Amino acid sequence: MIKNNETLEYKNIDLLEKLNFGDRKEYFRHKEVILFHGDALNEHSFDREFIDLIITSPPYNVGIDYNSNNDELNYEQYLAFSEKWMKNCYDWSKTQTRFCLNIPLDKNKGGHRAVGADLTQIAQKVGWKYKTTIIWNEGNISRRTAWGSWKSASAPVVIAPVELIVVFYKDDWKKTNGTKISDITADEFKDWTQGVWVFNGESKKRIGHPAPFPKELPYRCIKLFSYQKDIIFDPFAGSGTTLLVAENLERRAVGLELDDKYCELAKIRIMQETGTIEFK
Repeated sequence: MIKNNETLEYKNIDLLEKLNFGDRKEYFRHKEVILFHGDALNEHSFDREFIDLIITSPPYNVGIDYNSNNDELNYEQYLAFSEKWMKNCYDWSKTQTRFCLNIPLDKNKGGHRAVGADLTQIAQKVGWKYKTTIIWNEGNISRRTAWGSWKSASAPVVIAPVELIVVFYKDDWKKTNGTKISDITADEFKDWTQGVWVFNGESKKRIGHPAPFPKELPYRCIKLFSYQKDIIFDPFAGSGTTLLVAENLERRAVGLELDDKYCELAKIRIMQETGTIEFK
């Protein structure tokens, strides 16, 4: 006899198989991870709701050379870009999907902007419901003596050495679907439900990507906000961090990446860090 959890698991398997339909191509598959070469701005990338948890860090629009993505839009263009991909993710999400959005608190390149507040507002505009904000204190962020006026009230510049992980959900916050199998420990739960997380960032030189985030970020989000066998999605897969952490935590994972160079980088990392390669 098939138990309820097994039935839910099989449904997720079926969903992953059905994802072969859409306006993008499968780049790589390893066990229960699929990486697609495609564009998060393309509403036809997927044709169904399949996501349980989104974890992503989109381009910050601060002039980083991403090869295939223009990271120097004017601010209005950047907000329109953000609205489009967040609306697409909303449409691809199940009713109880959670969404962990790693973004800056603010930025001063090209003029001071309240990026965190603006993107939070846009996410709600397209339908996402706001739940909470986690402050990520990046332990190894570069320090400075002072910006702006020195020892003067004339024009001091205050920069907070933190980023945000804004948590949204689609329709229902209480999670009643999935396997119901949590793997978070009591100490982790007590620690991570405090809204300030302190851990180091990742070295772009070590990873080979201009803006990687550390494994600790998806590790905490996945264990806190999903069950085993849930489908984790990253629309800006980059170097594949979310995907490889998801697989190591017994989740299914789907990534979407625009640049073929980063698709290859993610493929190599997943092969190296999660085990023997398996092709479909």
